[in-house]
Amino acid sequence: MKKKFLILGLLLLTTGVFAAENEVVPQDEQPAVQTSVEAQPELLSIDAAQEAPQPEHASPQPAAEAQPDLPSPDPAKLRGMRSAAAIVVKQEQELPLYAKNTDVPMPIASITKLMTAMVILDSQLPLDEQITIEKEDVDVLRGTRSKLKVGLNLTRQELLQLALMASENRAAAALARAYPGGVPAFVAAMNRKAEALGMMDTRFLDSTGLNSGNVSTAQDLVKMVKASYGYELIREYTTTHSHAVGLRKSRNLPFHNSNQLVQSKSWDIGLSKTGYIRDSGRCLVMQAKIAQQAVIIVLLDSWGKYTRIADANRIKRWIETSLARKPRAS
Repeated sequence: MKKKFLILGLLLLTTGVFAAENEVVPQDEQPAVQTSVEAQPELLSIDAAQEAPQPEHASPQPAAEAQPDLPSPDPAKLRGMRSAAAIVVKQEQELPLYAKNTDVPMPIASITKLMTAMVILDSQLPLDEQITIEKEDVDVLRGTRSKLKVGLNLTRQELLQLALMASENRAAAALARAYPGGVPAFVAAMNRKAEALGMMDTRFLDSTGLNSGNVSTAQDLVKMVKASYGYELIREYTTTHSHAVGLRKSRNLPFHNSNQLVQSKSWDIGLSKTGYIRDSGRCLVMQAKIAQQAVIIVLLDSWGKYTRIADANRIKRWIETSLARKPRAS
């Protein structure tokens, strides 16, 4: 009898052990696992892994300096923003500091000319080659005026400078026309470049931006500005205050930068481009150093003539003020 009880006890003990090993713990009772992943901004997600490599000929970007951490966006400080879409990011990390309607495609006007410049420089066509302004380069879509008269001869490099600095439409049109394969081949190259940069919501139909079919998003334009910043000539020409084209009889034809902020001593701008057609509103993209921090600013569809400039100044004051109030580590 004792032997039977002993066997029965061993069987019960063994069954209990197997039940404990195979028991499933309910999900809500499992211990929480802590991770080091930080909360991501809700307004914008920029995938750095999609960043396209710099072209072989592009100049290296200036070495990044040690930079202070910028504060998290405070919407109350930027309540007066008048641009329909806007974004401010840390240049190196592409970390968004402020974002508004960043994924809405809209016309970008002459911001287009940054892509025009990259395609020209990528082609490695001779910059000293003479190109004649022709009737085909005249704007018949919107009737915009130009100082570049039909028959004027300029080098490809000078046309590039005028397109970037003064937003000269005939200069940008002539650059596309003189491209191997003409305007259709040039526009195709623009769209291939956009795709390579991960600009999936961007489309180009011309080299000037006069066509309202040239559309992009603020988020895509961050990628285009960052890529453009890798070209020394684009940095130089978009921040040059003025340039004079030499004509016959010792006459000079003056041109000025379309962004008045490049002349301001309070700004440290590394790249700049403006844009405007009625369909796009006033647009502005910049790379600038604010409070020792390199940032990219994109402002689209500002409703007034000076609101894009006012918005840029609001952003500058916001960053500087926020840093000044940030408590120092003890």
